Amino acid sequence: MAMLMAKVAALVAIVMLVAAAPPVIEAAISCGQVVQSLTPCLGYVQGGGVGLVPAPCCSGIKQLNSAAKTTPDRQAACKCLKSLARSYPGFAGTAAAMPGKCGVKIPYKISSSIDCSKLVHSLKSLHIIEQ
Repeated sequence: MAMLMAKVAALVAIVMLVAAAPPVIEAAISCGQVVQSLTPCLGYVQGGGVGLVPAPCCSGIKQLNSAAKTTPDRQAACKCLKSLARSYPGFAGTAAAMPGKCGVKIPYKISSSIDCSKLVHSLKSLHIIEQ
């Protein structure tokens, strides 16, 4: 009986600690969603970014930009783009120009060296914190 009471007490203590912990804000955007949004851009990127950005690609970029509303969302999207830039040579240069060509403003250049943790989203705009 004492062993059962000790287990119940331990379980109650764990539940209280979890309940008292501050909530962790996680990104609602996954890298899979970023890739899915940018899939229509694949041919354009593979072609070296020559010519007009295809309309479905611009739609994906606009959709991704609209979906990434919070700081964790923006940072998650940035990390995914950074990973793509590291994995595929030539991606960063072509991808960095695509948002502007589609009329989407982002205040950072897509690159393999960006510090995504410095992206902060406010109600009015997205900022990069300089230190």
